[in-house]
Amino acid sequence: MRFLVEFERSVERWGNALWETLIPPSRKQAEVVAKLRNECDDRALILDRQRTLVPNAFVVQLPPDAHRQLIACSGQLGRQLATQIRRHAAEQGYTFAGPVVVHLTGTPGAGVGRFRIHSRIAPLQRRTGS
Repeated sequence: MRFLVEFERSVERWGNALWETLIPPSRKQAEVVAKLRNECDDRALILDRQRTLVPNAFVVQLPPDAHRQLIACSGQLGRQLATQIRRHAAEQGYTFAGPVVVHLTGTPGAGVGRFRIHSRIAPLQRRTGS
């Protein structure tokens, strides 16, 4: 059990170091997570009294330099952000149409330390036939 706790702490330290390269010190991971949460809240669709559908596919557009620095670990970072989105959705009672996915991409138009978030509802793709 101790090994898992130490592993979790090292992953957290590693993630924090990545955020320092992604965003200037005045803006931390919390800002990106807050914007992802706001994206869920702002784009929520009330289906009925019991269900509110929110986006589950997110694209975080980064400046080219930040994207190049994070490309090797973008999968891990995307999974961490997806976990934060799932936690927020659970707290709010939101529903997803499919698995939560966060992709990091580079965009030439973004300034240093700036990022954009796009989201959509992506239904679960079912395989047919064999």
